[in-house]
Amino acid sequence: MNREIPLYTLNGVRDADVSVHPVTTTDGLGLNLTRFRRETTDDVVLLVHGLTSSMDMFVMPEHRNLVTHLLDNGFGEVWALDSRMSNRLPYNKSAHRFTLDDLARHDYPAALTELRRHVGGRRIHVVAHCLGSVSFLMSLFGGSIGDIASMVCNSVGLTPRVPLWSTVRLVAGPDVIEYGLNQPYLDPQWSSGPAFTTGWAVSKLMSVLHPECAVPACHMLSAMWGSGWPAMYEHRNLLPVTHQRIGDICQASGVNYDRHVRKMIFAGHAVAYDTGEDYTADLGSVTTPLLLLTGTHNRVFIDSQQVFHRRLEEAAPGRHELRALPGYGHLDPFIGRHVDLEVFPHIVDFLKRAAG
Repeated sequence: MNREIPLYTLNGVRDADVSVHPVTTTDGLGLNLTRFRRETTDDVVLLVHGLTSSMDMFVMPEHRNLVTHLLDNGFGEVWALDSRMSNRLPYNKSAHRFTLDDLARHDYPAALTELRRHVGGRRIHVVAHCLGSVSFLMSLFGGSIGDIASMVCNSVGLTPRVPLWSTVRLVAGPDVIEYGLNQPYLDPQWSSGPAFTTGWAVSKLMSVLHPECAVPACHMLSAMWGSGWPAMYEHRNLLPVTHQRIGDICQASGVNYDRHVRKMIFAGHAVAYDTGEDYTADLGSVTTPLLLLTGTHNRVFIDSQQVFHRRLEEAAPGRHELRALPGYGHLDPFIGRHVDLEVFPHIVDFLKRAAG
């Protein structure tokens, strides 16, 4: 595969000391924290990716990325976590039975312990995307972690809602893929695999159903997430090089996470997969202010943030904020060509106000 931008590059962040810090979870997995530091400041930002992606969505070199934007706007130390959902780690391409509870109970407490070892008692702010947002909020509202100064949640919170077609797909999709096709995961890059294999055939079929562009990985991602042509973003918001390498930015995804999302969809809110614990049972107890971001063209989690904000307002009026992003979808608020002008200022403004 010819790549215009190298896979897993850190070239998008200049003039920062970069170091990688291993994290071991209580259930025995190895994760990574990457630290970008220019100076010691009172406020530290932790970035949390979603499913299929990694910390790479925050350090893309083709546009002014979020890590650089934060460093340039007074947050001298930014950390990015690669959780068990990261495509930089091998766990997505295995027949696992991980759920979002595993991230909430194991990944984030371990990551924050390691982070605190380096930053001490300084304020920690979090910016999270997609199922990273859901699972981090589960950890926060479930009591597994605490002492978070503020949090920005993109696309979805603790009340996931999806389009009708996505609900239909969640009912049978995971079992059809895992048992019918004998595939433990879905991979946007199947089109580049050997001809006439199962993954290659699935990718070809998805390209027939998605004639809106000529990028097979884009077609697969629309089949994996949301409902639309495309589903995850607005084409016009992406640079051509970003669109071409979308299969590097978003890679393979194990289907068991879909089973957990399905359980939440039918419950109407975030619940534990094994016990059914309701993570929204006491929304007023957590004092961490939240900024809920969502694109007005969000075709993955539709009006999830609006519903979540109403629930939060009932529990703690005025504590949390909702910001709709005109013309944006699910993922493009982080990977779009003009996000440094149209999205990131909202994040910086909120974080600075939360920092006092």
